[in-house]
Amino acid sequence: MLLICSYIADLIFGDPEWLPHPVRGIGKLINFGEKVLWKRENKYRQRFKGFILAIMVIFITTISTCLFLTILQKINPVLGKFFWVYIGYTTISIKDLRIKAKEIYFSLKEDLLNKARKNLSKIVGRDTEDLNKEEVIKASIESIAENTNDGIIAPLFYLTIGGPILAITYKAINTLDSMLGYKNEKYINFGWASARIDDIANYIPARISGFLISLSSFILGKGFKDSFLTMLKQAKLHPSVNSGYPEASMAGSLKIKLAGPCYYEGKLFNKPYLGEDKKDIEESLIIEALNVSFVSSLIMLISGVIIRWLI
Repeated sequence: MLLICSYIADLIFGDPEWLPHPVRGIGKLINFGEKVLWKRENKYRQRFKGFILAIMVIFITTISTCLFLTILQKINPVLGKFFWVYIGYTTISIKDLRIKAKEIYFSLKEDLLNKARKNLSKIVGRDTEDLNKEEVIKASIESIAENTNDGIIAPLFYLTIGGPILAITYKAINTLDSMLGYKNEKYINFGWASARIDDIANYIPARISGFLISLSSFILGKGFKDSFLTMLKQAKLHPSVNSGYPEASMAGSLKIKLAGPCYYEGKLFNKPYLGEDKKDIEESLIIEALNVSFVSSLIMLISGVIIRWLI
């Protein structure tokens, strides 16, 4: 019931700015640590300091959550359960992803390409200023696929096997990667440890996400074979050890081609294509991708409930 309540709470509340959110606190902690530790030094000193920052953020996040949960449970078991649900809910991002993706969709429907580009920049790290309509749609779907893992399946996976403590530990790792795990001049060494730890944390969930997207594709009448085979054949082409699985699976589900060349901070990155162009690229595909993502989350929730019940 605690897992179900966390899931429902996210569907109801999402991520309102007025609500205290531990992930925002984690972000502030990372910013503070970066200001203290980052300097223009040699490769190994930067990697060492980045490793220290990553370990400290993960340690502080995990221990503080554990202490709060233990204290509240001793004060009142109901408070402990409420805190369990609250932390669990803040690690999941179903509603927030839908809101941001739909903002892009409606902007495109109204032929407001510049607005769509600005909305897209809220959920992707690439340059969006010069993207055409088709590129905006593809980038949105890629982000939905990747965030299906990072913001939904992986948190639910860790919430299932380790409760809110392990789930918030995962969010600390994921936030470190999203803030420091860039391959630019500033972060390629300082963020190296954050990126590698995130690769390890997402290794199993990313592959689960890819499979669940294929299964959701079947449930929604899009077929299983294209999605699953595209994932098996092409996921490893992606430069990320994990992101290729949900992205390739989503590409096969929607029967389109994703990834390819894109720009980050003005620098061209030639990513390989995933999937095949079997359908025209239209903004409605954003909604289709969101539906696949949502069904995947439901399957993961049901699986998590069964696992926790059996345990």
